[in-house]
Amino acid sequence: MLGQMMNFPLTIGSLVDHAARFHGETAIVSVNTLGGTETTNWGHIGANAHRLGDALTQLGLDPQTRCATIAWNNRRHLEIYFGVSGAGFVCHTINPRLFPEQLVYIITHADDRVLFIDKSFVPLVKAIRDQIPCVEHIVLMGGPDADAAAELEGLTFYDDLIATGSPDFAWPEFDENTASSLCYTSGTTGNPKGVLYSHRTTVLHALASNAPDCIGFSARDVVLPVVPMFHVNAWGTPYACAQVGAQLVLPGPGLDGPSLVALIDTHRVNIALGVPTIWLGLLGEAKASGSQLESLTRTVVGGSACPPSMMAAFREEYGVEVIHAWGMTEMSPLGTTNQLLTKHADLPTEEQHALREKQGRPPWGVDLKIVDPDGKELPNDGETQGDLMVRGHWILDAYFRTTAEDTLTDGWFHTGDVATLDADGYLSIKDRSKDIIKSGGEWISSVDLENIAISHPALADAAVIGARHDKWDERPVLIAVAATGQNPTEADVLSIFEDKIARWQVPDKVVFTDVLPRNATGKVLKRNLRDAFGDVLMG
Repeated sequence: MLGQMMNFPLTIGSLVDHAARFHGETAIVSVNTLGGTETTNWGHIGANAHRLGDALTQLGLDPQTRCATIAWNNRRHLEIYFGVSGAGFVCHTINPRLFPEQLVYIITHADDRVLFIDKSFVPLVKAIRDQIPCVEHIVLMGGPDADAAAELEGLTFYDDLIATGSPDFAWPEFDENTASSLCYTSGTTGNPKGVLYSHRTTVLHALASNAPDCIGFSARDVVLPVVPMFHVNAWGTPYACAQVGAQLVLPGPGLDGPSLVALIDTHRVNIALGVPTIWLGLLGEAKASGSQLESLTRTVVGGSACPPSMMAAFREEYGVEVIHAWGMTEMSPLGTTNQLLTKHADLPTEEQHALREKQGRPPWGVDLKIVDPDGKELPNDGETQGDLMVRGHWILDAYFRTTAEDTLTDGWFHTGDVATLDADGYLSIKDRSKDIIKSGGEWISSVDLENIAISHPALADAAVIGARHDKWDERPVLIAVAATGQNPTEADVLSIFEDKIARWQVPDKVVFTDVLPRNATGKVLKRNLRDAFGDVLMG
């Protein structure tokens, strides 16, 4: 016998409709890409999302057409999140920090037909326009702009586009498992891989995010998502905030300490989300300016491990609770958040603080386990380390244009992390089973760097490791063996990376050695290299 309850599909359009109807006057503050700040509200965002959905439908786009964005965190980007997906298309956010060749690959692989861009990215798109013929419509996120139009032929303007749509446009009906958004991860070797989310997984992810044991957004919060909207959909923050009607402060391109401190103090932000590198700048500016960050009560830190000293500074100098979180693009991204249990209330303060340094516990909807190299599950004793595996309601089944057989192992996704789990489910990331470098929350492939380095005629061998760094958590360091009769300088070696990879991915240092340590099968022993050179950037 089936339950006799109403059954509505879980869709992204319903999130913004709820926010517009019941929280319509709640403010949305947006820093514009070219300067200045505007204040709208959820009612305005909802109406424009419907207008955009109608306008895109009138363009004759097929259902599930990918509509890409290269944009900062701002009001129009928020409207695109809901208008594209609500109308049955796929919102594809793209990281502008990627190298142009990677951008071309991603846009082509996704077969994007519409590309929304902020004006600051006009030169970037102009440089690759001839290489992305799949894109039929390029939309500048603003009003008519003669200078931009002169740079990109056939440019459409966002404000003109949505003016052709109706705020009364009805979202089409479709299955809740329909694809809603697409993100590519560079956390693997080779070309970036696409992760295709559905309406159902996005709504469930929002519900989990809003649980008190996770992040717990509410209609009483003023939320500053410093994490970019092109980075795993800003960790799902726009969807979760729409679900509860929270106020949003969107920071635009200014993610520096002074800009963020000013936003927090001016708009009374009480919860902010970002990577540790961002918070270093924030703390430095707060100290320099004398700001007490009086309104801020919580920060959510993810992307890379939060240094204990940073957690202590937030806690002891500003009275701000740091919520350590962990996840992946493949996980939408929520995997764990660090909230204490009732039994921890009686622990000494030092032990509570030590526990908060872990990555936290999984919410309902996520299952974790650690396994040995043979796939055997290991005990959750907080000490035994193993390869971290995940499964759950908002975790990928397969990468875009691949199959589950190519992605999963017995129904579990291999994260590439080495970790411990304790009996309460607290996760502690210890290492990565692959040598991907995570710098400031962004992945860098050591293999890609090595492939470039080894092409230098003065080098006989090369390997890249992630070395510890005060600001970026990790930065790449190249360990090089000179060819016989050659005596290259560091500058000589680093010059090989010019025009081959994004500047922020270029190694910080070159260390010359006589030979690379290798195992019996010829593989470089990178753990030995990290032991020897892992601190060369410190001090």
